Amino acid sequence: MKIAIAQLNPTVGDINGNAAKALKARTDAAGLGADLIVFPELFLAGYPPEDLVLKPSFRQACREAVLKLAQETGETPGPAMLIGTVWEEDGKVYNAVALLDGGEVAALRFKVELPNYGVFDEKRVFDSGPMPGPINFRGIRLGVPICEDIWSEDVVECLAECGAEILVVPNGSPFDWTKPDLRMNIAVARVTESDMPLIYVNQIGGQDELVFDGASFVLNEDCQMAVQMPAWREALVVTEWERGDSGWRCATAERELLPEDDAAAYEACVLGLRDYVEKNRFPSVVMGLSGGIDSGLVAALAVDALGAERVHCVMLPYRYTSEESLGDAADCAKALGVRYDVVPIAPAVEGFGASLSELFAGLDADVSEENLQSRTRGTILMALSNKFGSMLLTTGNKSEMSVGYATLYGDMNGGFNPIKDLYKTEVYRIARWRNSHTVPSGLGPEGVVIPERILTKAPTAELRENQTDQDSLPPYDVLDDILACLVEKEMPVSEILQRGHDYETVKKVERLLYISEYKRRQAAPGVKISSRNFGRDRRYPITNGYRDAHLPGETVDSSGANIPKFVPPRADGDQG
Repeated sequence: MKIAIAQLNPTVGDINGNAAKALKARTDAAGLGADLIVFPELFLAGYPPEDLVLKPSFRQACREAVLKLAQETGETPGPAMLIGTVWEEDGKVYNAVALLDGGEVAALRFKVELPNYGVFDEKRVFDSGPMPGPINFRGIRLGVPICEDIWSEDVVECLAECGAEILVVPNGSPFDWTKPDLRMNIAVARVTESDMPLIYVNQIGGQDELVFDGASFVLNEDCQMAVQMPAWREALVVTEWERGDSGWRCATAERELLPEDDAAAYEACVLGLRDYVEKNRFPSVVMGLSGGIDSGLVAALAVDALGAERVHCVMLPYRYTSEESLGDAADCAKALGVRYDVVPIAPAVEGFGASLSELFAGLDADVSEENLQSRTRGTILMALSNKFGSMLLTTGNKSEMSVGYATLYGDMNGGFNPIKDLYKTEVYRIARWRNSHTVPSGLGPEGVVIPERILTKAPTAELRENQTDQDSLPPYDVLDDILACLVEKEMPVSEILQRGHDYETVKKVERLLYISEYKRRQAAPGVKISSRNFGRDRRYPITNGYRDAHLPGETVDSSGANIPKFVPPRADGDQG
C-alpha cells in the first residue's frame, strides 16, 4: 500500500480554494501510485476556523465541498482521500475527518478530545464525538485519532482494542519553541502503548497569530522514524507500506533535518508574516526604519518573506535622531536592497506643539511631548499605508509590550508585528543568527543585512537628549528573565527572587506588566513563537488590582495591609 502525506497550507474560510488544492495534490499523488492521500485537520475549512463554524452557511459549504470531492474520487482515477472538515449531523457540529472513496463518503470520524486551553477554543464551536472505531479501507483497519485525540491515551487505546492496524493522525498543531519535541514524545508514547505505526500529518502556514510548521513524520511500531518531512514548506510524500508478521511497516524514505532554536524562530516569523500579507492580499509593506535593532530585524524578516521590491522603509528623523542612527538605517536599507526614504517630522511635531502651547503653558515638558514625536511618526506611516495600499508593519518586541514601553497610536500603529513574541534579548540573538545564515525559503540577500553597529550600540528610542532604554528599565537580560518568569511560567514573586533578582526591580516589572494590559489589547497581531504569547494565550483583565509583590515568607493579612497600593496607569504608562 502507498499512502501520500499532503503537508499543505490552507486558507481559513477559502473552502473552494482549499478543495482545489486538495484535488491538485490528489492528482500529483495519483502520478506516484498512491492508494490513499491524507490531509491535515480541518483542511477544507482551514484551521482554526473559530466562529465561522457557527455560521450555518459555512457548515453547508463545507458539506457541499466534501460531497463534490467524494464525487471526484468516483469519476477520476486516483487515490482515496482522508480529509478534515467541519461536519454537521443530527443537530451537532463536529471537527471531522471524511474518507472519500469510490464516489462517496465512505466513512466519517469525529474528534473526541476538544482542546480548550491556550490558543485553542474548540469547545466553543464543536461537539465532542463518540469514541471511534477503525475505518476499514480496502481491507486495512485505519485508526484515525484527530490531533488532540493522541494527547491522552484513551482514544488510541479504544482504537487498539477495536483492531486498528495503523494510526493516521491529521493535525492542526501550531508551532512554538518547545512544540516539536513535545509532539514527538506524545507520538512515541502512543506508538509504544498501542504497538501500531503512526502517520502524523500537520498543516503548514500562517493564520493570524498562529504559524504551523508542518514537520510531518511517520513512526514504525518500534518507534523508529521512517519519514521526517520538512518544516516550513509544503510537501507531498508518498510512503510505502508492507504487512509483515508483526503488522504494517513503513519503508524508510526521506528524513529531513529540521531547523531548531533561533533558526526555527526566524522561519516562523518569516512564514507568519508572508502568509498574513499574502492571504490578506496586501501588495507590499511599509515600515519605519529607525537605525535600531527591532526595526532592523523586522526589515530583514520582511525582505526574506516578500522580497525587497515589496518592502518600503522610511526614516522619520527629529532633533534627537543621531547621525549614527541616520547612517545605520541607511546602511541597513542598502544591505537589504529596499526602497528607503527620509521624511523629517519636525514641522509636524512643532505644529502639534504650537496647537497645544496654550493648554500646556506653565507645565514642564515630559512624556507627553515625547509621545507627540512617536504619534507623528505613526500618523505619517499610516498616511503612506493609506495612499499606496501597503500594510504598515509595527516593530515592538515582547519586552517593550510587556512593560508598556510603547506609544498608543504612535509606534504601536500597524497591521502586523512579526517580532511581537520575541523578547529583546531574543531579538538580538536572532538578528545575529540571520547575519550569518540564509533562510531556505527566504527572498533576501546573503551575508550581513543588519549592520554590526546596530547590534552593539545601546538601545534608545531617541525621544530626548542622551536617552537610553536603561534609563527607565533594568538591563534587558534581567528584565527578560523576570518577564519570562511572570508571563510564561506564572511564577510567584517569592520564587523569582530566588533567582537572584532585586525585590524592588521585580515589583516594578510586575506592576508595569499589569498596568500595560490596556495597551496590549490594542496592539497589532503578531507571530506566536513562545508557549504563551500576548493575545490568544494570555488573557488578563485590564482593570486589575491584584499584585503578588511581597517578600518570601511575608503573609498578607485579611485586612489587606500588606497588599501594595494599586496605582492607576497614566494615559501612556512608561514610554520609551
